[in-house]
Amino acid sequence: MNENLFASFMTPIMLGIPITTLIIMFPTMLFPTPNRLINNRVITIQHWLIKLMSKQLMVMHNPKGQTWSLMLISLFLFIASTNLLGMLPHSFTPTTQLSMNLGMAIPLWAGTVFIGFRNKTKMSLAHLLPLGTPTFLTPMLVMIETISLLIQPLALAVRLTANITAGHLLLHLIGNATIALMSIITLFTALITFIILTLLVILEFTVALIQAYVFTLLVSLYLQDNT
Repeated sequence: MNENLFASFMTPIMLGIPITTLIIMFPTMLFPTPNRLINNRVITIQHWLIKLMSKQLMVMHNPKGQTWSLMLISLFLFIASTNLLGMLPHSFTPTTQLSMNLGMAIPLWAGTVFIGFRNKTKMSLAHLLPLGTPTFLTPMLVMIETISLLIQPLALAVRLTANITAGHLLLHLIGNATIALMSIITLFTALITFIILTLLVILEFTVALIQAYVFTLLVSLYLQDNT
């Protein structure tokens, strides 16, 4: 019986009840919280990373956009932790589900667009028609710009889903190849494959963090354009 490559992306069920919510909440329990006057090294490093990320994301925003700093930092930590959760053996990666990523992308995108139309109505409408457009091309360009605006949340969700899913599939395939090669050919060849697998694991850890940063950065750019 052939193994289903996509079995690891199926929502886990316990006693007939999906436990996705419990899995999503699990990484938040791993973040240390300060409970003493003097913080330890882990909490100090965590605070330093949060300040560094906040500085990178908020440096280009005006005071109105900076009010979203808590939302953006929380979003980055949530996506990064759920991406890294999938690197554990026998685990489930919530961000491989397009429905979940759309559930994050659509409200955030809609919030930034709503703020833009509320505070900068003329400028937001002007984005739908580039300056100097010939009159006969106006309806077509307005339609194209509207479609490009509406497709932004879909692009956010698909980008995150595709990158995380592709990386996990590649690890799964290389891992199966390593096990198969150890039993049919020389140990040297299997060792080379194992080294490649180890490098891919390191790469996947990096991709998990980068994709969380890219998702948050794009939301921050959408916010900058509308504040």
